[in-house]
Amino acid sequence: MRHLFGILVGAGICLPSQFANAQNLSTFGTPGIIDMPSADVLPDGELAFTTSVFQDTARNTLLFQFLPWAYGTFRYSYIRDFDDPLSRYDRSFDLHFRLRKETKRGPAIAVGIRDIGGTGIYGSEYVVLTKTFADRWKVSGGMGWGRLGTRNGFSNPLGSINDRFDTRPPPEAGGGQLNTGLWFRGDAALFAGVEYRHSDKLTLLAEYSSDAYDLETKNIGFDAEFPLNVGARYSFDNGLDLSGFVLYGSTIGLQLSYTHDPRSAAAPGGFDAAAPVLRPEDQVALASWNLPEESSNSAKATATDVLRARLEKQGIRLVGYRSREGTAAVEVVNNRYNASPQALGRTAKAMANTLPPSIDTFRITLSRDGLPITSVEIDRSDLYDLENDLDGAWRTLVRSQIRDDIEGLSGSYVEDAFPYSTYRFAPYGRFSFFDPDDPLRYEFGLEFEASYVPIPGLSFSTKLRQPLLNTLDDTTRGSNSVLPRVRSDWARYAQESNFQVNTITAEYLWRPKQDVFARVTGGYLEEMFGGLSAEVLWSPGDSRLALGGEINYVRQRDFDMLFGFQDYEIVTGHASLYYNLPGEYIAQIDAGRYLAGDWGATFGLDREFNNGFKIGAFFTLTDVSSEDFGEGSFDKGIRFEIPLALFNGKSNRTKFEQVIRPLLRDGGARLKVPNRLFEYTREERAGRLIGQWGRFYR
Repeated sequence: MRHLFGILVGAGICLPSQFANAQNLSTFGTPGIIDMPSADVLPDGELAFTTSVFQDTARNTLLFQFLPWAYGTFRYSYIRDFDDPLSRYDRSFDLHFRLRKETKRGPAIAVGIRDIGGTGIYGSEYVVLTKTFADRWKVSGGMGWGRLGTRNGFSNPLGSINDRFDTRPPPEAGGGQLNTGLWFRGDAALFAGVEYRHSDKLTLLAEYSSDAYDLETKNIGFDAEFPLNVGARYSFDNGLDLSGFVLYGSTIGLQLSYTHDPRSAAAPGGFDAAAPVLRPEDQVALASWNLPEESSNSAKATATDVLRARLEKQGIRLVGYRSREGTAAVEVVNNRYNASPQALGRTAKAMANTLPPSIDTFRITLSRDGLPITSVEIDRSDLYDLENDLDGAWRTLVRSQIRDDIEGLSGSYVEDAFPYSTYRFAPYGRFSFFDPDDPLRYEFGLEFEASYVPIPGLSFSTKLRQPLLNTLDDTTRGSNSVLPRVRSDWARYAQESNFQVNTITAEYLWRPKQDVFARVTGGYLEEMFGGLSAEVLWSPGDSRLALGGEINYVRQRDFDMLFGFQDYEIVTGHASLYYNLPGEYIAQIDAGRYLAGDWGATFGLDREFNNGFKIGAFFTLTDVSSEDFGEGSFDKGIRFEIPLALFNGKSNRTKFEQVIRPLLRDGGARLKVPNRLFEYTREERAGRLIGQWGRFYR
């Protein structure tokens, strides 16, 4: 945070030190005072988690600052007996855009929209200004519409532009619609608030609310006649905030908030063993495996044997080796490091400490299951010159050559490179969110994964599961879908299965030509479908753009998740566009035919940090009407990928992946094929290598 403050001051933005360390989060989980919003934002890339509780209401919010000037939130709220006699579990999304930064002479200005695409009970829009004074005071004031325009409202000023702004129609029933026709319409009202930073730990809060809580007053008898709210926030050193407040003179509430920078790690330096130190070349020359055969026992280990053993200790598998005319080429598989340049650096050092000095150039090919992906060529002398240079990693990048590699070391594989097999036996967990009867359902059990690779590119794999603790099968709700039930019968798969055959596949991966990858997969492709899938990907190593195409013929599996099939079958497929935007963003569009036979496109935007933490959102629009789709109107959600290394500090390639959907319906449902080519290859492609090259000497 100190660095952030220095950057802000250097940019000419005057923010006092008392307020530079943290932003107060409102009961809606966004920067604000208590209930009312402010024009503040979090530092770029940060996440915030908030839980607030008060009379008959609980709000749980995830916020992501996806741009320096914009954040989005997902909120899951509980209101007791709101739909008497039933309680309301409500899902809502918000967007907030800062239009102007706070400066010494003027306030920050922001505009925001609450409850986009939800049921509309929190639907509101606002324009707000925030200014800091005298190092300790922060004042916010603004104008709101919707819920934020229900107390002491007045005629909408925007009505002078167009009289359609004078009235606000009700939100469409069922939720899930964007409801753009409601935005900034109807009466408006003013709100204001103040924060007083008593110390680095304690902040006092007060506000005048423009939200009359009309729906809660009508449905649950909430008393919101008094418009003033007061509270206090205590900040702990670990990013945790605890707040207490008195709302509307009638109830008290508590709030717990946590902010986190995804770039941070539990152990910033990591717990990996230190990278090998480069040995002087004359010592390497005198190593027994580099001496002439007549000067040593003929049964001595070869340089290849030693190199292979040293790489194995580093979690790197040597697949191929060839040496000619002063160049040594290796093909390796990175089994440990979540940053491929770290594997490259350790491979290069192992080569320098093992191979005779007559080898002056190293060419390292990164591959997976015998599929060559990218080659990097490095001069041996550069490793020595830059090992202790303060900017050595990046200077090594400048001197290295990164190339697409379609052949690898075919014909020069080391002994026992193929066939080979791997297996894994471990516990697993999976989750289902937002069931109206139980917001969090789960399944825990044991999982067995195995793979056999007889020749380069060909693999046979399986994933088997035995659930031990399960609430996924407790639901009594049946699907009311009018579409083919390709996803909405998920509960039946949980109820009618015990031992689960999740996948059994045969897969072949190859390189048809430069910058092109291809895949064919057959078998039980996922929990609900089996069949045949084919894909091709064009992905130039030096381009931000990649294009792909996939076609699948599949049948729906039996509910017991063993070996039988149901009658439903379909041909489905997509054309895909991937684009690496500046600033760690990946845009993806997949257009084609989905499992229920509907046609449309999925739009996704993810942000991936150099440590592998990834967060994004997506939505799918197809030719299925919102009425036929059902509750939610269209498919949408949030997705995460969190490397395990961020928690335990030890390099590994395991990631926790989770997709959070408000609802799982049949429209816009895509086949879940393992090893789609863009994700399968991108960690070893040039763009990703360059972004993580700072770990080359780690």
